[in-house]
Amino acid sequence: MKTLSKDAFAAAERYLVLNARRIDRARFDNRFDGGPAGPVVHAVRSHQNPDGGFGHAIEPDLRGASSQPQGVEAAFWALDDVGAFEEAIVLAACAWLEANSTEDGGVPWVLPSVLDDERGPWWQPQGERPPAALNPTAPIVGLLHHHSVKHPWLEPATEFCWRAIAGLDEVGAYDAMCVLRFLERVHDRDRAAAEFERLSPSLRASAALDPDEPGHTHSPLDLAPTPESMARSLFSEAEIDRHLDHLVDTQGAEGGWAPNFMMWTPVVAHEWGGYLTRATLTTLQAYGRIA
Repeated sequence: MKTLSKDAFAAAERYLVLNARRIDRARFDNRFDGGPAGPVVHAVRSHQNPDGGFGHAIEPDLRGASSQPQGVEAAFWALDDVGAFEEAIVLAACAWLEANSTEDGGVPWVLPSVLDDERGPWWQPQGERPPAALNPTAPIVGLLHHHSVKHPWLEPATEFCWRAIAGLDEVGAYDAMCVLRFLERVHDRDRAAAEFERLSPSLRASAALDPDEPGHTHSPLDLAPTPESMARSLFSEAEIDRHLDHLVDTQGAEGGWAPNFMMWTPVVAHEWGGYLTRATLTTLQAYGRIA
């Protein structure tokens, strides 16, 4: 079993100081150095638009100012990470979600307004009136349930998620992570357990079990970033250990961890590198792999 040495951890911290965005440095400081939650909240707030949504590259591949559903998810995860799910920020975002939902109750993957923004080439809306999608409706709903947020948007959005999940037979990696984040947190635990059991084979199949598999893959640790994750039961101890060892082994010469997907403009390489380095350290800590 490999662990990240003190020197390797120090190198990762230096990488973050030199390269990461303020929001990721503040999240690291909060988790590993006992830093306050306030700087993370302030960083999140700086990405929030007057309409309540989020833009301005809070999701690094969405460079424009326009509010997008993925921006809300990114903001909510940052607030959740530091235990500061601030009511004013969250309720304003919920009002934006309600205003931008489809008749089905969820929000689309990306809105047509993205066409006016600089963005990664894969961010393309599905027509002028794109349909609601589990990505990112499901994790957003899951986080709102977890924090017991009360807002009129939550009930129809929750029902959309249940209907969409019930219609799944096979689950791709991105949707798998979204489904899991919903099932882990939604209040109806019996229904969540039943859907998890039904979808377990497909959820497991969405992960690349070979840590050296090339391309843009997702590992078991993406589905189960902590030992307490619902998806942890999908993988053997040996499989989890192999991927944890791989994380320790693949730290870069600069101290960070690099993305395995396309870097379409130079700035995102270190923005994503900072995000992934912080996330990797969080996973290694959760599994007791930091010296």
